[in-house]
Amino acid sequence: MTELVVRRLLIDLETPFARQWCGGDAFRTALFNALSMSFPVGEQFFIDAVRDGHKALPPDLQAQFANEVRGFIGQEATHRRLHALFNGHLEKQGLVNDWAPRAAERMKLFAGADPRHPLAVTAANEHFTALLAEWLLAHPEVLQGAEPRLATMWQWHCAEEAEHKNTAFDLYQALGGNHEWRITWFRRITWVFLGDVLRQTVSNLRQSGTLWKWSTWASAARTLFGQGGLVRESWKPWRQYLKRDFHPGQHGSDLSERWLAEHSNAYTPVGAR
Repeated sequence: MTELVVRRLLIDLETPFARQWCGGDAFRTALFNALSMSFPVGEQFFIDAVRDGHKALPPDLQAQFANEVRGFIGQEATHRRLHALFNGHLEKQGLVNDWAPRAAERMKLFAGADPRHPLAVTAANEHFTALLAEWLLAHPEVLQGAEPRLATMWQWHCAEEAEHKNTAFDLYQALGGNHEWRITWFRRITWVFLGDVLRQTVSNLRQSGTLWKWSTWASAARTLFGQGGLVRESWKPWRQYLKRDFHPGQHGSDLSERWLAEHSNAYTPVGAR
């Protein structure tokens, strides 16, 4: 089982930040803002899916997963709280979050469902966040010039996502979830996630008046498809999820471990004295 530490991030999220907080780059700012807009509602869904999946296990497996599930819930609850604070500043800046209400409506469809279905959805989303985490930790230049406290928030979040990427997947497997449904939900989530992040990013750019600037599109091309770009580097690991013998642990967490070790002054473990 994975040992998951719940950490309190030592940054100030009460003080407002600049509209183009990511080094003045409109596209990157809009993209990260869009992702953050989805996190509070999404992470609550993941928490519920993992908690319900854990309860559905036989007693011996419940005991086996208990500490990991507790750590997963603690980490995700902390992410949810901090991104809610971050999103509050976006709202004051005039950005409208259309993604969260859409996601909340979709999640209602899982009420009373077999717990393996929301677990499969969670595992698929966790694969996406793990890919994003690996990319961002491997390319700190993406946050070059960003307000330091916000760069720390994103890198810390990424480090913890890499830490708990196995949890929902392992619970799904422990409950007898099959390969076919895992892949079905992964394909669906791929289209839903890409559609939602694109719509919200474009909306953020339109609302900030930067959608039709050449610099915005140039940054989008570099960030997504250039050397070291997100899509360019994530395509192969995205496909690996489709393999019958795939497991998230096949992707290393060295970058996560390194960041946490090198930035231990940025957080404190919850319960530590």
